[in-house]
Amino acid sequence: MSTTPITWFEIGTDRPDEAERFYGELFGWTFEEQGAANGGSYRVTGAGAGEGIGGAIRATDGTTPNYAVFYAEVADVAETCRRAEAAGGKVLIPVRTAPSGLSFAHLLDPAGNHLGVFTPPPSA
Repeated sequence: MSTTPITWFEIGTDRPDEAERFYGELFGWTFEEQGAANGGSYRVTGAGAGEGIGGAIRATDGTTPNYAVFYAEVADVAETCRRAEAAGGKVLIPVRTAPSGLSFAHLLDPAGNHLGVFTPPPSA
């Protein structure tokens, strides 16, 4: 049994309004704009309403391909990046820390699949 839960997803798109409408109509998800450090749109949803995971739509500038990625919650993002590289993966986005204290990174598995890892902010 794994102790690394999948607890977040992110959909990156250059058409966030269309994505929000689509997922809202398809699944009944509602989104709340929370902004992003770079000033872009970051729209968060509870999605599973206690039965699933939360996630967000991140607006992209059109130069980045659209994507959907899941995030595994880990104890140490830097150590997870090191282990991913040792297992044959690559670090796409090195460890970053948000103003809230949340740390994250993006990885690529040996088959070319994109995934994210994060550690929540420290408890206050």
